[in-house]
This record gives sequence, structure tokens and C-alpha cells, in this order.
Amino acid sequence: MKICAPFAGIVHFHVAVGDTVETGQELASVEAVKLEAPVFAPGPGRVRALLADDFADCVGGDPLIDLAEVS
Repeated sequence: MKICAPFAGIVHFHVAVGDTVETGQELASVEAVKLEAPVFAPGPGRVRALLADDFADCVGGDPLIDLAEVS
């Protein structure tokens, strides 16, 4: 499952490839002009890939994280 940026800004990751995450865990944040939006895990999973560089510019809808679902 791909987790996408909510809007344009600079992305900062709070997880690494291989991390196991829980529903609602903050995976990253996107910051733009004094506004910071957290990006949460929609369900439990394992981080398969980070699809952007840390502190890179992103556009709303850009895929940021590839999350493998776990049961």
C-alpha cells in the first residue's frame, strides 16, 4: 500500500525500511510555510520502502512510503 503526501512541502520520515508499524502511528510529516501535517499509518504493516529522500520536496499526492500489510 502506498502512503501519499497530503499536500506540497518538505517530507521528514519518522520510520525506516523494515520497521513494523501500528495503526495510527506517525510515519512522516510534511511541512510547508509553518504548517506541519503528520502522515499516519492506516493499518498495521511493515515499511517496505521510502519513496522519497528525507527532507525532499514533495507535491500533494506524491507516494512517500510503500507499506506492506501484516496480519
